[in-house]
Amino acid sequence: MIKTIEEINQKIQSGKAVVLTAEEIIDVVRKKGVAQTAKEVDVVTTGTFSPMCSSGAFFNIKQLTEKMKIGGGFATLNGVAAYAGLAAADIYLGATALPEGDPRNSNGRPGKFRYGGAHVIEDLVSGKKVALKAGGHGTDCYPRREREQLIGFDDMNDAFLFNPRNCYQNYNVAVNLSDKPIYTYMGKLKPGIGNANYCSAGQLSPLFNDPYYRTIGIGTRVFFCGAQGYVAWHGTQHNPSAKRQENGIPETPAGTVALIGDLKQMTPQWLKAVSFTGYGVTLSVAVGVPIPILDEQMVRYVSVSDEEISAPVVDYSRFYPYGEGQSPLCSVTYAQLKSGQITVKGKKVPTGSFSSYARAREVAGHLKDLICKGEFLLARAQAPLPGAVIEKEAV
Repeated sequence: MIKTIEEINQKIQSGKAVVLTAEEIIDVVRKKGVAQTAKEVDVVTTGTFSPMCSSGAFFNIKQLTEKMKIGGGFATLNGVAAYAGLAAADIYLGATALPEGDPRNSNGRPGKFRYGGAHVIEDLVSGKKVALKAGGHGTDCYPRREREQLIGFDDMNDAFLFNPRNCYQNYNVAVNLSDKPIYTYMGKLKPGIGNANYCSAGQLSPLFNDPYYRTIGIGTRVFFCGAQGYVAWHGTQHNPSAKRQENGIPETPAGTVALIGDLKQMTPQWLKAVSFTGYGVTLSVAVGVPIPILDEQMVRYVSVSDEEISAPVVDYSRFYPYGEGQSPLCSVTYAQLKSGQITVKGKKVPTGSFSSYARAREVAGHLKDLICKGEFLLARAQAPLPGAVIEKEAV
């Protein structure tokens, strides 16, 4: 049995679509089998809520009566530097951007960055105003040279989130084999393999449920931090050639997507700034991707469970990422990671996740509700991601 995205959208609009989350469908397939599930289910929703460093926002700031060319000058928002090498009133603020200064404690130990680009973005989404300070060289058409002002979304023509790399398809489990603690974007790693940190929603994660990118491509509509967004391109560091298991799941970090959405429509419930001691700040992003059930093969993909997904355990004190001739210490399943303990080099190690599975479940459930209400339709991808296995029905 083969369905099309258009047929599924018609069922969504008529209120007849059957929608399950990627967690719910696992038991359905076990009870009813692949063929029957393919007949009954139309859409499976995925979700993740994780720190994603490669994120940021474009702002187009309304001009005052005396206009100013920020492009080529400088701009800060609440003391955090934004990139001003664009047009007269466009700036880009990276989520990991930091104000000037050294957060280390007086004894030289790593300190905590308490405010950065991610916090500015969250403040704006929360309805707050932030302090703009900008300077330019002045021109005949843009004579103003300085500008200081409290601004919010009302003072911007446009504000949109554009994240160059989100939703990593699998990722490392970080450990530390050295004899001292290290501070990383995967958190504090205790010496002697004292802990193991990971960052993925596992069976709910979007790209695990479409491992060969049959339905997720450029133009796919997604739930993005409370708004409807889109896959704009393949993400940076997209690596579809990573070695895969028989079920198509990559054994190492693989695919990524670049996402775009209207920041003015987003909500602080689904977008949170995060600080990491000794590393910096980042943005936790909520992403939900609907997977159309086009045929039985898609049912097999979306019913993958944590027991079937493996991740590499990597020593962040010696080499990261591991290169040619090197390999992970071992591999573990997400079921083992979520149990709270794994075994590495014969040692039982406690695990911790920087990706919230509870919030990922909320994302997938919320997207399911939107689709069931007819408030979210599927969008056919306009072009495939690199490495995609595309068949006619899925294009």
